[in-house]
Amino acid sequence: MLELKMIERGLSKPGKTKGGLAAAMGVRPGAVSEILAEARLIKASELQPIIDYLELNAVPIMGRVGAGASIGPELEQLPPEGLGEVELPFPIAEETIAFEVVGDSMLPKYENGDIIVVYRDQRHPLSSFYGEEAAVRLKSGERYLKTIERGKTAHVVNLTSFNAKPITSVKLEWIGEICVTLPRGQIDRLRARAAGRSRRKAAGHGGHKDGKTSSK
Repeated sequence: MLELKMIERGLSKPGKTKGGLAAAMGVRPGAVSEILAEARLIKASELQPIIDYLELNAVPIMGRVGAGASIGPELEQLPPEGLGEVELPFPIAEETIAFEVVGDSMLPKYENGDIIVVYRDQRHPLSSFYGEEAAVRLKSGERYLKTIERGKTAHVVNLTSFNAKPITSVKLEWIGEICVTLPRGQIDRLRARAAGRSRRKAAGHGGHKDGKTSSK
C-alpha cells in the first residue's frame, strides 16, 4: 500500500517536486496537493509512476557486510554515496540502507553476493536482538552479518555463524535490523529490469526535439 507519508518522504528528496510528480503521473499540478490533503484518491494506474518518479523503492547500497569475512573501515574505501542502489520490487516506507554480503559463514541462509536491506537507525535495545540475525558494527569498526547472542555481561555479546567460530565478548556500536533479503539471482534480474526501463526511457526522449522526430 502506498502511504501518504511515503509520498511526502519522496518529495523531500533533492530535485523532487509536486510539479514534477504531477507531470510523471500525467495529471494537473493541483492533483498532487489534493492527494496529500486526502481530498483525492490515487488511481491504480498512477501507483507505478509515483513510485518511479519519487524512487520509493530505491535503497542505497552503503557497503559490504562480512559473513565470514571481516569488513573493516581500513579495508573498505567507498564513495559517500555508496556502491549504487538496488530497486526493490515494492516501495518501502522506512529509512533503509543495503549491504552486500561477503563470505559464506551464514550459508545456507545467506550467500556471497546477496543483498540485505536494513533499517538505517537502530530502533530497539540490544537485548531485543538476542537470537536474531542482523548486520552489526563493532566498537572497533568491523562490520558483520551474524546472529547476536547474549554475552557474559549486559554490555557485550557473542556473534555466531552457521559455519564459523563465534566471535565472543565484543561491544556493538550499531545493529542494523534486517527487513528484506534479496538473493543474488534476484538482484541480477531486478538490475536488468531497471536497466531496461532506463533504456526505454532514454529512447523515448532521445529521438525528439522541439516536438519533431529527428532523422538522418
